[in-house]
Amino acid sequence: MSVAEVLKEAVDRHGDRLVMLCSFQKEESILVDELIKLAPDARIVTIDTGVLFPETLATWRAFEERFGVDIAIEDATGDWSGPAHCCGDRKVAALERALDGADAWVTGIRREQSATRANAQPIEFDEKRQLWKYNPLVEWTEKDLWNRIFERDLPYHPLHDQGYSSIGCAPCTNPGTGREGRWAGLTKTECGLHV
Repeated sequence: MSVAEVLKEAVDRHGDRLVMLCSFQKEESILVDELIKLAPDARIVTIDTGVLFPETLATWRAFEERFGVDIAIEDATGDWSGPAHCCGDRKVAALERALDGADAWVTGIRREQSATRANAQPIEFDEKRQLWKYNPLVEWTEKDLWNRIFERDLPYHPLHDQGYSSIGCAPCTNPGTGREGRWAGLTKTECGLHV
């Protein structure tokens, strides 16, 4: 299934009970571009931890301007005390609030990102949350993403140009391929949202 086909199924099946989670990475450049064509009033939500890169905040503004959307915010701010606290409790609680009342969500998960995502399917049922989960880019490669971004002149996170393949909170993200720059030096590979 193409990205547009997966998103159309999500929109047709779930309507206003569909939520897209947005972290302003290259995957979301493509997903927001495709989703708003199908559902201009789609609910797009970001989680603000209070320790996002300034470049993330600038990309957020660029998305809202380019796509004409208002991205809802779920607050996960507090005294940052390391990835175990911020990522686990605060981000997951913010996700649960974002998904309250929804019966499906859209993510930017791709199989090539990490071993923990290698078996992801375009459409899955999230048993933990009892929601449908749509991963329209699951089969896409880095090359596919960049081809689409440049072909459509989409806004994208400038830290990707500085060697950051995956971008999270500033204190826990370094340059690196795949997800190796996230929580560098730790065994951690996921923040808890997709576990």
